[in-house]
Amino acid sequence: MVLKNVDIQKKAEISHGGRVACRSIVTADGEMKSLGLMLPGTFRFSSERAETIEITQGHCRVKLESEQAWSEYESGQTFDVPANSHYEIEVTDLLDYVCHLH
Repeated sequence: MVLKNVDIQKKAEISHGGRVACRSIVTADGEMKSLGLMLPGTFRFSSERAETIEITQGHCRVKLESEQAWSEYESGQTFDVPANSHYEIEVTDLLDYVCHLH
């Protein structure tokens, strides 16, 4: 993926004790995305907006609020998070991702 003509938030958003970091971008078309990294650990995130998480490196397990079971994802795969919900993610090695906000 190559993004051109984007506005980038210089300061990274760092959470979960420094184990998660991301930078927000806005494309020329007004699309909002976050480019981020997660170190190993289990994290819980809440989202007001619907999101599509694209895994660009690594693998993880995800449990959406509406699901009872964990699902596995790896590089090249995506998962969708409904608006006004939360999810848990378990990362076992470095995870690189793009979050597409809808």
